[in-house]
Amino acid sequence: MSEQSYWLSFLGIVVVASPFVATIVLGVSSLLERKLSKPATTRLVYTMILSGLLASIAILVSMLMSGTRHIAIDLGNWVAIPHHYHFSVKFVFDRLSVPFAILSYVLSGTIGAFATKYMHRERGFNRFFVLYTVFLLGMEVTALAGTIETLFAGWELVGLSSALLVAFFQDRPAPARNGLWIWVVYRFSDAALLLAAVAMHHLTGEGDFDVLLGSGTWPYEHSLVSGWDAFVVGSLLTLAAMGKSALVPFSGWLPRAMEGPTPSSAVFYGALSVHLGAFLLLRVGPLLERSWPLCVLVVIIGLTTALFAYLAGSVQTDIKSVLAFASLSQVGIIVAEVRAGFRYIAMVHLIGHACLRTLQFVRAPSLLQDYRTIENAIGNYLPKAGNPLASHASNPNYAWVYRFGMERGYLDAILLEFVVSPVVRGLRRCDALERWWTDFLAGEASRESDQVKPHLETIEELS
Repeated sequence: MSEQSYWLSFLGIVVVASPFVATIVLGVSSLLERKLSKPATTRLVYTMILSGLLASIAILVSMLMSGTRHIAIDLGNWVAIPHHYHFSVKFVFDRLSVPFAILSYVLSGTIGAFATKYMHRERGFNRFFVLYTVFLLGMEVTALAGTIETLFAGWELVGLSSALLVAFFQDRPAPARNGLWIWVVYRFSDAALLLAAVAMHHLTGEGDFDVLLGSGTWPYEHSLVSGWDAFVVGSLLTLAAMGKSALVPFSGWLPRAMEGPTPSSAVFYGALSVHLGAFLLLRVGPLLERSWPLCVLVVIIGLTTALFAYLAGSVQTDIKSVLAFASLSQVGIIVAEVRAGFRYIAMVHLIGHACLRTLQFVRAPSLLQDYRTIENAIGNYLPKAGNPLASHASNPNYAWVYRFGMERGYLDAILLEFVVSPVVRGLRRCDALERWWTDFLAGEASRESDQVKPHLETIEELS
């Protein structure tokens, strides 16, 4: 290994190790009931962000100066199963992953500095920053993943920290209920990604993206997978992206995520987490291009999501929900750009949009306070913002559009009625059959503590 390759590998490890070390320090100290003080936590977060960001920028500068377009850091097979199943950890630095890794550090650092002030004297200060470091670790692992197993690990860390931060204010029922709903949607997304990993191993014997996506470097890779195989694997990956990025029909969870603290709403659902689906489609773009029906379908999904988000966002009454649907409309357009073949445009759009939404979410609380101050000063002279749909709400020809936006497309009700409830009823029938069989073998009824009581009412409350 040359000196330059060794240096780049070291920097690459620093990029991932910085949030990992911070997560271990904060997590272990919390488990041992020896939580760091707020100043110590703040210094740890700043050190983590600065070290990871500088390492990422150094890698980018080195790649630009040397003309290198692809650097792989292979940490070897962690699990090896005979007959073509090898689970390896690999990080890839290229023209897609490095900008996204830098973006994650820049926006997370901005939100980290904001959160140290915003969460001051908050009872869950330490818990917030534990989940914050878990989220950043997941983002970096996902951005730099060179295999689908590595990506799945980061994907799970992002989903877990996101759902727990939505339910951050545990003393109120709404955050816990909405966090559970988001966790259910994420489970569906994660299941699709897991099935895609199984399919990739079946096709190539491993989950390495370099093998699946073929020769070349991003964005000029060319996959040799057949059209049907590309359609199957690509469909599963698209389902995973749809759940993570709140594309139709999974868009109902995004406004629910606004129950979390403003810093998490800004960096998760306005900037980074909501773009992970689009990032995944950018990463596997050469595979999806092998199936033109799938490309057309993804473009339709993206444009449909953008239209739905515009209609729903036009009738919202709180600023965080308006910003959430505004973010979703742009994510839909980015997804359409990805599948239309405009990869660099989609990447620039993603980065610019993430920065803009972060600023808007962070500014939202103080903006409302400033608006109230001005309103108290000048009264009715303050101009009111117009609502493009509310002005037509009384018109019978437009009332249904207004109602559609107010009910957020009825997406949650549809998923609950036709997806969640049938699955729960099926599982309850399986449970009843199992208990009948165990009762028959034991010759007595199950203990009361083992009885499964119906909770469909609780599930219906999620809607």
